[in-house]
This record gives sequence, structure tokens and C-alpha cells, in this order.
Amino acid sequence: MMYIDPHIHMVSRTTDDYKRMALAGCALVSEPAFWAGFDRTGAEGFRDYFRQLTEFEPKRAQLYGIEHASWLCINAKEAENVSLARDVIALIPEFLDRPGVLGIGEIGLNKNTRNEATVFLEHLDLAARTNELILVHTPHLADKLPGTRMILDMLRDDRRIAPERVCVDHVEEHTIRAALEAGHWVGMTLYPITKCTPARAADLVETFGADRIMVNSAGDWGHSDPLAVPEFIFEMTRRGHDPALTRRVVLENPLAFFRQSARFRVPASLAHMHR
Repeated sequence: MMYIDPHIHMVSRTTDDYKRMALAGCALVSEPAFWAGFDRTGAEGFRDYFRQLTEFEPKRAQLYGIEHASWLCINAKEAENVSLARDVIALIPEFLDRPGVLGIGEIGLNKNTRNEATVFLEHLDLAARTNELILVHTPHLADKLPGTRMILDMLRDDRRIAPERVCVDHVEEHTIRAALEAGHWVGMTLYPITKCTPARAADLVETFGADRIMVNSAGDWGHSDPLAVPEFIFEMTRRGHDPALTRRVVLENPLAFFRQSARFRVPASLAHMHR
């Protein structure tokens, strides 16, 4: 089954991972801007990173027949430095018109601090002024539920932001309902030992259905699996679900969300699905 990984940090993966993903049926990856594994010291480091996301990674992906899209922001882990964050946000418009850039993300909260909230709101303002899609990072572990509530409140309070143009990512059993009820898309991140396993994600699809739900691997610097979406497909198949239901989660839903971006182009391998 062909699939899309709507949230994976390919800068942290080897080229061999692109090959393995292509063999498993991956047609498109969407890469949000994130942490580099260390805190960057200035805005120029982000300028180079945005060039990597918009110039280098698409070429590396295309060697294996995979299309590459990206998102731009300063991530929540580095947002505590508000001065740096504002310098980075000022850079983003230079890159927004590049092919494959889907919007602003992954923005959100890490430790739910006042500074993180300030930077989140300033990203929202940029997205509203430029009519961009938004991809949201929700915090980890004990910070997730209060952080998700803070994020949903901030999104609701900015009436310029259409709920259906936002994906709230890393949802779990205790946060998915609120994000869906707010009208947003949601992403379930499939990690081997944290966030959602493929089995837990399948449970949530069985509970909530497939509307506005996606799954992703994140595939970042920590313990993660770039083939986590195929693992979800396998789990859904093992449970006897209709392939059409699985295809909706791993392919049709990401396409529907991404099509809201004026710069998104359906990959040639998926042209038959263009509606």
C-alpha cells in the first residue's frame, strides 16, 4: 500500500532510510522544522537549516522517487529564547514561497512556559497574515495534557485561524478527543516505546474513526522508526480492517490536509488520486 509520512525529520536519517521507505511504498514525506540535536546559537544557523529543508532534502528524496515537502519555524525546544525566536520568525517569509513549503510548523510548547507561549502566538500571527497551514507540536509526558489545553485555547482565541487548517500532532488517548472536537486535524506519532505505538494508534482509529486522523513516524534524533507507518498498515491488516480504511489514514487524509496549501503538488505517483 502506498503511503505518506506527514511528519518525519529526514535530516536525522541516512539515505538508506529513503531507500527502505521507498521500497515500503512511501510516496511523500513532509518534514517540519525542528531541533538540530543541540541549541543553535543564532538566526543564521536557521537560515542554513531552511535551505537544507527546501533545497537539499527534496533532491535527496527524489533520488528514491519520494517527494519531499517541508514546514518552517523555530521549534518549541529553542523558543525559550524569545529574542532568537523573533529573529528566526523574521527570516521565514524569505522561504515561504519556495516549492513544497506547506506552512508554519512544527510550532507548539515544550515545557509550557510563558516564553514558549509568546513565540507560539507570534508564529500564529505570521501564519494568519500569510494564510499558511499550521503544524503543531504538543509536549511530552506529563506536560502533554496541560500543554495541549493551552495550545487549543490559543488557537481558538485567534479567530483568523481556521481550525481545519491546523494539524495538532503527537496526540494520544487523553488529548485526541479535544483536538478533534475543536475542528482540527490530528497526527499520531508512532514511536517504538513512547507516544503511540502502531497498536495504540489502531485502537484510536477503532475508537474515533478515520476523520481528520493521520499517523506519522517523526523519525527524529531519538529512538524512532522511519518505517513506523508501514508498521501501522501491518497492524490494521492483522486486525482485519478494510484496506480502504487504512488507506484513508495513511494516504487520503494527508493529501486532503496538504491540498489546502497553494504550493502543494500531488506527486506524480499519486496523480490518479487527484480530485
